[in-house]
Amino acid sequence: MNKLHLTLLASITTLIVLASSLFTVDQRQMGVVFQFGEAVRVVESPGLNIKVPFIQNVQFLDKLILNVSASEKELTASDEKRIIVDAFAKYKIVDPIKFIKTVHNYAGVNLRLNKTLESAMRAVIGKHPLNTLLTDKRADLMYQIRDLVHDETISFGIELLDVRILKADLPKENSEAIYSRMQTERYKEAKQIRAEGAEEAARIKARADKENKIILAEAYMDAQKIKGLGDNESAKIYNAAYSKDPEFYKFYRSLVAYKTSLAKDNTQFVLSPNSEFFKYLQIGK
Repeated sequence: MNKLHLTLLASITTLIVLASSLFTVDQRQMGVVFQFGEAVRVVESPGLNIKVPFIQNVQFLDKLILNVSASEKELTASDEKRIIVDAFAKYKIVDPIKFIKTVHNYAGVNLRLNKTLESAMRAVIGKHPLNTLLTDKRADLMYQIRDLVHDETISFGIELLDVRILKADLPKENSEAIYSRMQTERYKEAKQIRAEGAEEAARIKARADKENKIILAEAYMDAQKIKGLGDNESAKIYNAAYSKDPEFYKFYRSLVAYKTSLAKDNTQFVLSPNSEFFKYLQIGK
C-alpha cells in the first residue's frame, strides 16, 4: 500500500470519526447522551455538539407540549348511571433522564398515562352524579382529574399541564330509557310549575278583584259625599234667592214650568181656569 492510499484511508477514517463525534440539537428538541446504555448528560441548547464516537449515542426528545389521547372508557357515576368518557391530556418533558429510565419512549408514556388517566377518572367521576358532567361543574372535575394524574406521573419526568373531557355519552343500550325517564321527570316538573303558576294567577286575580271593588266602593262613597255637598250648597243658594224676593222667585219658577210644559203645539191640559198653574197668565180674569 503506497503513501497515497494511506493518506486517503486516514482521511476517510478521520471523517468517519468526526462525523460520529458531532451531532446537532434542534431548538425544538433536547438531546440525551448515552454511554454504554446509561444517560450521562442532557443537551438543551440548540446547535452543534460533540460526543465520544462509537461509545456514546444521542436520543432526541421534544421540548414542545405533547398530547396523549385516552381511549373511550365506560365509567359509573355516583348515582349508578353508566357513561362513556373520551378525554385527552397535555404534558411536556421536564426531566429527560427520568423520562427515559421510567417510560423509555413516547409509546411508553402514552401507555402509562392512559392507565393513570383512566384510574383518576374512575376515582373522580365515581364520586359525582351524572348531571355534574352536564353542568358548569364539569370544569372542576377536570381539574381534580388533572391533579390526581399529575401526582402520579411526576415520577415519569413529565409535567402534566391539562386534562380535558372531550365528550361524555350514555351507552346506547340504556340511553333511551334514561332519556325517557328524564323526559317524564321534566314533564312532572313542568306540570307542577304550571299548577303553581295557575294558583298564583288565581290569587293575584282575586286580590285584584277585591282591590277593584274596594276602589269602586270608595269612589262611589266619595261621589255621594260630593253630590250631597253639592245638593246642600244648591239648596242654600235657592233658599237665599227665594228669601230675597219670594214673589219674583215664584214667577220665575212658573215661567220655567210654562216653557217646559207648553213646548209642543199639541199640548193639551184639562185644568180649571182658576188653577194655581195659570196664576201668572191671568186666564179667566
